[in-house]
Amino acid sequence: QVQLVESGGGLVQAGGSLRLSCAASGRTFSMNVMGWFRQAPGKEREFVASINWTGDNTYYADSVKGRFTISRDDAKNTLYLQMNSLKPDDTAVYYCAAAISITTFQFGNDINHWGKGTLVTVSS
Repeated sequence: QVQLVESGGGLVQAGGSLRLSCAASGRTFSMNVMGWFRQAPGKEREFVASINWTGDNTYYADSVKGRFTISRDDAKNTLYLQMNSLKPDDTAVYYCAAAISITTFQFGNDINHWGKGTLVTVSS
């Protein structure tokens, strides 16, 4: 079993930065990909970014490319999402996710484990 706990959300002004963390525990070595999704009020959950197990392959949604950076620290079993140049449209609950299947991860399918989420609010 894998447990994922997000932290780092909060209120920030447009143009500001936040860093989200996702502490992972359990059988994390069985997961081939980890990443972030978000869900804004009244909208469906959407893919944000992912990173593979070895950390050498990252993928981003077009809406965050160039502003967000995903990384992982395996020594700490922690996944990060550095968010810069935040916009009000980035306001959402951000969820950490882990999966065995890489190819379907960005579609939110076959996700094996979800965190409970952390709220990010960007004011204009």
